[in-house]
Amino acid sequence: LLVPFDPEHPYCPPSAAFFGMMGAAAAIIFANFGSAYGTAKAGVGVAHLGIMNISLLMRGLVPCIMAGVLGIYGLIVAIIIGSGINAREGYSSYKGYAHLSAGLSCGLSALAAGMSIGIAGDAGVRAYAKQEGIFVALLLIMIFGEALALYGLIVALVVGNLSNE
Repeated sequence: LLVPFDPEHPYCPPSAAFFGMMGAAAAIIFANFGSAYGTAKAGVGVAHLGIMNISLLMRGLVPCIMAGVLGIYGLIVAIIIGSGINAREGYSSYKGYAHLSAGLSCGLSALAAGMSIGIAGDAGVRAYAKQEGIFVALLLIMIFGEALALYGLIVALVVGNLSNE
């Protein structure tokens, strides 16, 4: 299937929208993978905490909550990318590649953050069950893990908005 040349939009091939949509999909899919993994992995530690000391359970949910936030980052970027794709008015390859890179930077950063939060959260919550004084250190570790996703979100917003100029 050959698509005819469009003289009004010479730099807007039909494949450009595909790359933009792949960026939106990558943002939400990888961010949700990270969110799900982090929640599940830290949830195992929370279950162990509930067995060891039920009175600490609510504070022990912090890693699960922080991992759940990662999916929201992907949702935000996917909506921004998806709303910026309009193939009828001209959507250049540059925009498509920029949106793909924005989605990948957000999604893969959230995936890495979810793995970090899940693994450290599981071990940290189990340690918190035995020694309550470790809670502040657990929070700091979780914040640094979450920062990985924030970096990806910031890069995604900057790169996604560069393509609109």
